[in-house]
Amino acid sequence: MKTILLTVLTILSVSCNSQGKKTETAEIDNPTEQKKASQIGEYVVETFQDSKGNIWFGTLEKGVAKFDGHNLKYLTTKDGLPSNRITNVIEDNLGNLWFGTGAGVSKFDGKTFTNYSEKDGLCSDMVSNLFIDSKGNFWIGTWSGICKFDGTRFEEYPIPYPKVETKINQYTKDWITSIAEDSKGNIWFGRDGYGASKFARNSFVHFTTKEGLNSNNVQSITEDKEGNIWIGTRVAEKDNADTNKRFGKGGLNKYDGDKFVHFPKIEGLNESDVFTIYKDISNDLWISTTSNGVYNYTNNKFVNYNVPTSAMSFLKDKKGNIWLGCAGGLYRISPNSEIKNITTNGPWK
Repeated sequence: MKTILLTVLTILSVSCNSQGKKTETAEIDNPTEQKKASQIGEYVVETFQDSKGNIWFGTLEKGVAKFDGHNLKYLTTKDGLPSNRITNVIEDNLGNLWFGTGAGVSKFDGKTFTNYSEKDGLCSDMVSNLFIDSKGNFWIGTWSGICKFDGTRFEEYPIPYPKVETKINQYTKDWITSIAEDSKGNIWFGRDGYGASKFARNSFVHFTTKEGLNSNNVQSITEDKEGNIWIGTRVAEKDNADTNKRFGKGGLNKYDGDKFVHFPKIEGLNESDVFTIYKDISNDLWISTTSNGVYNYTNNKFVNYNVPTSAMSFLKDKKGNIWLGCAGGLYRISPNSEIKNITTNGPWK
């Protein structure tokens, strides 16, 4: 498990460092404070805006940071979180926040944390995804499979293994990398090595390279406004111990319900890694790459933003800003397309 995680983070980190010269220096209101400014987190893997307008940034090492429009405040294990590794943030219909962590699931009511772990029946403490579907079902993706939570009890949902030709990494064969719901109520699960699995009418349908995926190592799944399913994949061969064999297919896949469409003419979207696909509140898609910044897919066109690092999460806030949680810190694309690195000292406006 640790091996594959380090591999993924190394890919992102190398991409970030290789483009470091292009990084824009953040403006800080008080120049004397510039030396004290630090990144929100070395790896900002989650960005989320709650119903009150607060923006939350999940990091892999510093807990979760909350920005209320005026101040930035960190919540960590000292405040009651079970781990400072925050991989996911969601909000339920009662206004509770739920955090996926490296030591289970944590519910935050605004004052106190209630933590759940394997001791309570959770299928794994290494949580990768939290998702509440349109029927109110609470799905929890982990490095050891998927389970549901009814508020009291955890129930495991084993997913069958389709036959695949690619070599399987035993540490990640049960890693749930993505959870999404389409407009028909089907639940999709991204898997690292076994492609994408669609849960419909209590049965699973599998999509792998045999069906047209670029790679069986799925990282992200999102449905667009027209009902197409977009799937981001990574190059499985990058796990190879032999550095001379770390190449192969990956990138962006579009499934129209009949066939898969690929984008070999768009730089960075074929034979590469796409870790995140995000549909914003305007129904535009945002797509991360490891070497070509990010793409905004709008009006059937790809618009490239030269963000000098690899994005792992996106958020379009109510003001139209795009927040990017990245390997190397936090970035923001303003409505006028200006890109800034946001540190603990801002700039927030």
